[in-house]
Amino acid sequence: MMTLNKTLELANEVLDIEANSILRLKNGLGENFEKALDLLYNCKGRVIVTGMGKSGLIGKKIAATMSSTGTPSYFLHPAESTHGDSGVITRDDVIIAISNSGETQELMNLLPLIKRFGCPMISMTGNSNSTLGKTSDVVLDISVEREACPLGNVPTASTTTTLAMGDTLAVCLMERKGFTKEDFLLYHPSGKLGKGLTYKVKDLMLTEERMPLVDVNTPFTTVVEKISEFKLGMAMILDDSKKLIGVLTDGDIRRTLLKYPNSIPVLKDVMTVNPKTITSDAYAASALNLMEKYSITALAVVDENNYPVGVIHVHDLLRAGVA
Repeated sequence: MMTLNKTLELANEVLDIEANSILRLKNGLGENFEKALDLLYNCKGRVIVTGMGKSGLIGKKIAATMSSTGTPSYFLHPAESTHGDSGVITRDDVIIAISNSGETQELMNLLPLIKRFGCPMISMTGNSNSTLGKTSDVVLDISVEREACPLGNVPTASTTTTLAMGDTLAVCLMERKGFTKEDFLLYHPSGKLGKGLTYKVKDLMLTEERMPLVDVNTPFTTVVEKISEFKLGMAMILDDSKKLIGVLTDGDIRRTLLKYPNSIPVLKDVMTVNPKTITSDAYAASALNLMEKYSITALAVVDENNYPVGVIHVHDLLRAGVA
């Protein structure tokens, strides 16, 4: 039986081997990676991922990640493909074939069908000179110096690098396609992020007596008291017709005190005019994005005529799980 020290020593060695294997992938990212990304981005059908054994398990995860991030994907079991499942492949698809050795027999049996359809094929393999590597349009090298297991042949580091390469492709595709949080919502309506993204501003905003509203002619010190009372870090300034014309924020107050240390200013001279606003029908995620972009903690919610109908604070968004 291994002692605790020996166990921890082995555990650290496993993590070091796998971490270093992932870092080695960076050396291989270049023209081939860009070609693979181009094929996937321009795919008019689906991305068909295939692999056997442990590679297949990783392939399922890669297909799932791509599907959930805007790239329609499907995992095809290579052994089942020769018993009718290959019917899912169309001429518009791109194939990602995974095999560390590049000689997995079940994949070899699938190659003639892929070639018959003329589908572009990206291989993830540890042997670029293998049959799989030589018959692929693009080869992504997922080779490792050694597996993490003491026997040296249990797929460990190699499956980790394959998963990391798949994630890298998926994330780069997301970026190229301009995939947003709102897009993510369409694929994850029941997940934690999805539930947060389903909220509209009107679901979370404060209304009526909870809105810090003041007339533009209100004395500056009274507005400061209003801001302290409502604890939202801002007050909404209205003109005589009750339309929003500005806000006074905690930041505005600090800047005003520095600019007018010995006098009391007029509100309209120090308020922020044309403030950032949002409508009640907008997604709450859009409100959070606006706050992050402009470093503000609260937004006035207005109707189509710029009359204030509510106010939304970053704390309410975060408590609701909007992220």
